Amino acid sequence: MCGRFVSARQRQELIAEFGVERDQVARDAAADYNVAPTDPIFAVLTRAARGGRAAPGLAAGRPGPPVRELRLLRWGLVPSWAKDPSGGARLINARAETVAVKPSFRSAFARRRCLIPADGYYEWRALGGREHGRPRKQPYYIHRADGRGMAFAGLYELWRDATLPDDHQGARLWTAAIITTSATDDVGWLHDRMPMVVSPDHWDEWLDPAAGDADRLLTAIAPATSDGLETRPVSTAVNSVASDGPELLTPLAAGSVPGQA
Repeated sequence: MCGRFVSARQRQELIAEFGVERDQVARDAAADYNVAPTDPIFAVLTRAARGGRAAPGLAAGRPGPPVRELRLLRWGLVPSWAKDPSGGARLINARAETVAVKPSFRSAFARRRCLIPADGYYEWRALGGREHGRPRKQPYYIHRADGRGMAFAGLYELWRDATLPDDHQGARLWTAAIITTSATDDVGWLHDRMPMVVSPDHWDEWLDPAAGDADRLLTAIAPATSDGLETRPVSTAVNSVASDGPELLTPLAAGSVPGQA
C-alpha cells in the first residue's frame, strides 16, 4: 500500500512541471515530509470550467473546454454516493487489479483520474516481536535514484454535503486515492504493495476525462520501480503523523538498523 509519502515541491514548481493551465490552489502549501491520510494533497487533473465567465466563443453559463488544473484535495476518497464522508480515511488506496470494477472507485476511474505529485514514499518492514505493545517495524524511505519526483496514478471524487446550500464554500468535498499494485522484487521485501506511477508521455491520456478504455488506461500506469528507485532506512520518528521536516529523510547510520548486520 502507500500510507505515507513526501510532498516537498512548491506550488509554482508543480505548475511548471505539469503544464498547469488553471491554478485552483488559493495559497502556497508548506512542504510536507510526512503526508498522512485525510491530509490535503496536491493533485493535477483535467476539468472543464463551470460557472462564472464563459470561455471565448461560448454562450454565458456553458462550461469551457477541459484544461489542466492544480488543486488541493483531501487524501482518502469519499464516493459521491456515500451518506457521509467518515469512511474516506479508509479509502486511501485503490488496487489496480480491481479499480475499474469496484463500486467505490469505478466511476472515478472512468471519468475522474488525476496525478498526485510525490517526492517519495515510506514503507515499513516487519522485524518480528513487539515494542510498546505494537509489532516492531523499521521505516524506509523510497525515492527515485535520479532525485526527480514521481506522479502517482490517482482518482478523485466530489462529495456533495446536502446539509449546506449549493453556493456554500464547504458544499463539495474534493477527495482522492492513490492506485497501487503488487510490489516488484526491488521493494517486495518491504511490502507486497506499491504505488503506480504515470510517466510524462502518458499524462495527457491518463488525465483525459473522455478516455474510457479501461485496458488501455491501465497500460498507461506502471509500478513505481520502473523509474529506478533507491531505498534507505530512516528514523522511527516518521511513525508519528505529528512528525514533519526534512530530517525525517536522513538515512540511519550503517549498523544502526534493527535486523541488519
